[in-house]
Amino acid sequence: MRLNTEKSLYIDGEWHEGMSTIANINPSNIAESLGDFAQASGAQVRDAIASARRAQPSWEKTPMEQKQRILQTIGDELIARCDDLGRMLSSEEGKPFAEGRGEVYRAGQFFQYYAAEVLRQMGDLADSVRPNVTVEVTREAVGVVAIISPWNFPTATASWKIAPALAFGNSVIWKPANLTPASAVALTDIIHRAGLPAGVFNLLLGSGSGVGNSLINSSDIDAVSFTGSVDVGRQVAAATAPNFVRCQLEMGSKNALVIADDADLSIAVEATIAGSFSGTGQKCTASSRLIVLDSIHDAYVDALVARVSELKVGHALEEGVFMGPVVDEKQLSSNLEWVERAKSLGGELVVGGERLSMEHEGFYMAPTLFINTDNGWDVNQEELFAPMACVQRVSSLDEAIDTVNDTRFGLTAGIVTSSLRNSSVFKQKAQTGCVMVNLPTAGTDYHVPFGGRKSSSFGPREQGQYARDFYTVVKTAYQRAY
Repeated sequence: MRLNTEKSLYIDGEWHEGMSTIANINPSNIAESLGDFAQASGAQVRDAIASARRAQPSWEKTPMEQKQRILQTIGDELIARCDDLGRMLSSEEGKPFAEGRGEVYRAGQFFQYYAAEVLRQMGDLADSVRPNVTVEVTREAVGVVAIISPWNFPTATASWKIAPALAFGNSVIWKPANLTPASAVALTDIIHRAGLPAGVFNLLLGSGSGVGNSLINSSDIDAVSFTGSVDVGRQVAAATAPNFVRCQLEMGSKNALVIADDADLSIAVEATIAGSFSGTGQKCTASSRLIVLDSIHDAYVDALVARVSELKVGHALEEGVFMGPVVDEKQLSSNLEWVERAKSLGGELVVGGERLSMEHEGFYMAPTLFINTDNGWDVNQEELFAPMACVQRVSSLDEAIDTVNDTRFGLTAGIVTSSLRNSSVFKQKAQTGCVMVNLPTAGTDYHVPFGGRKSSSFGPREQGQYARDFYTVVKTAYQRAY
């Protein structure tokens, strides 16, 4: 599809040029640009906030069937166009086309799900402790919501925030990551044509230090939903607190996959491949720590090395590619620095670890595996966002669980086991928001809550019916009969 990249800001129902532009480079082929996209000025940020505030009250009171139709229309078009939109997404982010297509399809499902939730909003009625008094508990929209979303899932993460925000009657100002502007403009175009009233939804492209800071520091914003790094998450929390703006933060993680001594090796290897290396490891749910019981360690490592060596790395749109490039030069440099760091600490590199040269110059890196690593090392404590995993050997399930929990993060954790007892103990003791058994740590459903513990998350959960806890406020009304 063709986008008007010069007019790629969407404010008060109209497309606008910005104060400057940035180039959108294809990480699979850096000689190719997807266009120059507008960057918002400070005045345009203020205009978007003002338009969202004007539009929100009437949107909240819009008949529910009209809201439902609009969200359903958005979801239907995303699914119908998942091929061309997925191709665009993969071209600017670098994930293989199958993953890009799947992400757009999932984004459509989010809008369809919350379209149905529009019709399912009901309150509670209770008797008072006082005679002849009734109590009604209802929910109302928070108001104006700023959404700050990341580049690794540019359409899906944004959609699981935007869809419930709109469903529950809020207006939205969306600031996506600057690395993936085309996907943002494409989604906004679909939202625009679905019939939302002017001002209910606004798109601001720009830097975090500029547009992002303006949003999180504004007293005219009622809520901020952010996905990104822990450091920036802290800045969001600090900026919103003085204005008593509610915030929802999804931040980093350091997810572990435990391979129990009774694990099916084929399941263990495939769960590792999908969890550690799909999406080029650029997932907050990626399993970068592999915690393996003694008795199965050598067989697992041998099987995993053989499987990793088979993975095809290449251009995101090339058929049969399992892993595309990382998103940009900065990320690639960081990844390679972590490789050198793991070596310096004494880790044994058994496969990968290098930048790859391809037909097209891009940001390609080989899938990388270290063994004989220690959980106390920073490579096993900090989120890498790289196609890199580190194996740790442990002697018991108790030690494995202690190692899983020995981190400041707590988003996902997984175990591969054939034992009901092992899985039950693990589900109970893993200090994470999501637990996987015989599955990759990456991969969640859209109708159930998503989020973590410790430094991984702050605020109410995302997705499913739990999203209403962030996007609505509760009102309790008392009435005495005459």
